[in-house]
Amino acid sequence: MKIVDVRCAVIGKSPVVQILSDEGISGFSQAETWKPYLKPHILAFRDALIGEDPTLVERVMLKIRQRGGFKPWGSAVSVIEMALWDLAGKAAGVPVHRLLGGKVRDRVRVYNGSMRFPFTGHEPQDYADDIAKMMALSEGFTIIKQPIGFHSAMKREAPDFYYGEPSASPFHGALDRGPITEKGLRHFVDCVAAMKEVAGDKVGLALDCGPGWMLPDAIRLCRMLEHFNLLWLEDLLSGDYTPWVNAGVYRELTRGSTTPIHTGEQIYLRQNFKELIESHAVHVVGPDPADVGGIAELKWIAEYADLHGIMMAPHGTANGLLGLAALIQVSATLPANFIAFEYTTADPAWWSDIVQGLPTPIVIDGMVEVPDRPGMGVTFIEERAKAYLSAEDQGFFD
Repeated sequence: MKIVDVRCAVIGKSPVVQILSDEGISGFSQAETWKPYLKPHILAFRDALIGEDPTLVERVMLKIRQRGGFKPWGSAVSVIEMALWDLAGKAAGVPVHRLLGGKVRDRVRVYNGSMRFPFTGHEPQDYADDIAKMMALSEGFTIIKQPIGFHSAMKREAPDFYYGEPSASPFHGALDRGPITEKGLRHFVDCVAAMKEVAGDKVGLALDCGPGWMLPDAIRLCRMLEHFNLLWLEDLLSGDYTPWVNAGVYRELTRGSTTPIHTGEQIYLRQNFKELIESHAVHVVGPDPADVGGIAELKWIAEYADLHGIMMAPHGTANGLLGLAALIQVSATLPANFIAFEYTTADPAWWSDIVQGLPTPIVIDGMVEVPDRPGMGVTFIEERAKAYLSAEDQGFFD
């Protein structure tokens, strides 16, 4: 089997990749939503892939893997990797999880991820009300992650939250940093207390906190939150769009915190997790398959983390339904250090009409059943998707 074409179209807000073979089988994948600018980067790999056997995924990836980078640029490589696995699974007539070693669980746990309600304020009662609404969702999430602090508008809307000025950058992930005021620190803790008052021990509560915290403030925060038994504190020091790891600084935070410390969504490739894992710089790693280099790369990191007593909670907020299918397949194969992955939904809602094969409803009691259909387990309905192609991308499916 040979690759005869590699195509990319922006459908809605998502770059979608199609890898076509000479046997008429195609593999599909979806880059993270809101990144249409990745299209030319993805297509830059086209000539290197033509003529390769798409079922030899690792051999193909060796040609392009070194051309990626930290979030968002690793997406161009990652999305090709996932399309290759989809094609390879279809060619073999088996679900991708079998090609990755086989599933060890029939259902995978997810947390709320992209399912969030708009905030109207950042007072403790606002957070309490939000957690109550999240707990009432029909998905029955057993883990809820809340954006707070630097990972929310709290940094701008809570008076005197920190000694600094928010960035003027228009991009999500702008690195706002600065020392926290005593008032800001206590306000943060009061908001967590309000959420725990509602959640109790009925759901696990995790916090997406940054990045942006200075190490001394992060240490103080961990001590003040210790008695709340949180699942993890995410990206306090670096993360999201910061193109570095800072393992040594994270280790200083982690060694004194009984609350698990989590990071990793922006990191590209296993090599950049090496120091983080080997030095026990965090308690939980959270690579995103759409940024880290793909699903096989994520599985390798999960296995290596498990050897070092570190847990795994993959990122995936905006990976769409094709990304959701990929997360389900790989998470089914991960070792027992797997906690849950970040649930991603149809965005816009019409994606549910063009991607079929996911369970109905998708999430029951916070879990998703692992499909056993070939490839990623879903079908991309090309005829329906044509209606959402731009003028530039007409002919994508021809």
